[in-house]
Amino acid sequence: MRAIGIILAGGNNLKMQELSNKRAIAAMPVAGSYRAIDFALSNMSNSHVQKVAVLTQYNSRSLNEHLSSSKWWDFGRKQGGLFVFTPTITADNGFWYRGTADAIAQNLSFLRNSHEPYVVIASGDCVYKLDYNKVLEAHMESKADITVVTTTLDPEDDATRFGVVTVDEEGRITDFEEKPLVSKSNTISTGIYVIRRRLLIELIEQAAQEDRHDFVKDILIRHKDAKKICAYELTSYWSNISTVESYYQTNMDFLDTDIREYFFRQYPDVYSKIDDCPPAKYNPEAKVVNSLVSSGCILNGTVENSILFKKVYVGNNVTIKNSIILNDVHIGDNTVIENCIIESRNTIAPGSSLIGEPDQIKIVVEKGSRYGI
Repeated sequence: MRAIGIILAGGNNLKMQELSNKRAIAAMPVAGSYRAIDFALSNMSNSHVQKVAVLTQYNSRSLNEHLSSSKWWDFGRKQGGLFVFTPTITADNGFWYRGTADAIAQNLSFLRNSHEPYVVIASGDCVYKLDYNKVLEAHMESKADITVVTTTLDPEDDATRFGVVTVDEEGRITDFEEKPLVSKSNTISTGIYVIRRRLLIELIEQAAQEDRHDFVKDILIRHKDAKKICAYELTSYWSNISTVESYYQTNMDFLDTDIREYFFRQYPDVYSKIDDCPPAKYNPEAKVVNSLVSSGCILNGTVENSILFKKVYVGNNVTIKNSIILNDVHIGDNTVIENCIIESRNTIAPGSSLIGEPDQIKIVVEKGSRYGI
């Protein structure tokens, strides 16, 4: 493909509450065995984007460990590859990334040293499948300066969390409002852009000179009348996990057979770093209904409409319903868990009762630890 890739994975979001206290949002576990960033990386690989930069910053240790080997997404190659860029103190700059445009500006040498004519920019906290080649073809056919991938939300979804766009009959974006108080439409930006590399360098340099740091506000919105910005509509599944509610719902969506088939049985595949865990063990007392259970789990109790990530131990006479149990959690005997997200490396004491509401998911972060740390 005639493009390089940039994945923006450095942001923090207080709407994730305690879940983002020890990891970047792009490193959040999804669908039992994946991380959020796996979907963007897999799309890059499947679209034959051979050179990809991941820009990380906030709580990046877990994300950097996940990206420590590029072979899982087929980026281990002599030409191209996977590059992880964190903020670096230099003689000219002592700042952390002050925004998405500033993150690109601080790594502008990656763009200057590349030869591909186009750049695909994506966010690391979205779950979707997309062939970026089709976006690039539409970008060239429309002779756009920038192409924004958009999607239309259901009427009951909250569009004010996103950049809301208005598109005319020719596919050109005529209005772009970032996180408005009142949404004028349900058509939003997915945070995926295609732009010519030389134009991106020019716009980023201009923004840096004017001390502007946000890609959406200071480039897209600022230039929407001066540049031709077109929309490419994504009609298949797309979800952003940047709030507790959306993270919970996105994981629960994978209990739907059609969605699991779409992501994991239909070409192209979604790739992730593989852990050497034994298969899940179901003891005679275990009962599992409509749930995802990952490798390394040991089950003795009842699990319904839930997702268990890797290495979860479920004790005797335990009931888990409508919940997400993250990696390496030990759940003691006679425990009831409903409508909860249990943070990783937790020990739930025997006899505990952890119950949230369907519209108010409870996040459980235990203060004690069985590791004595």
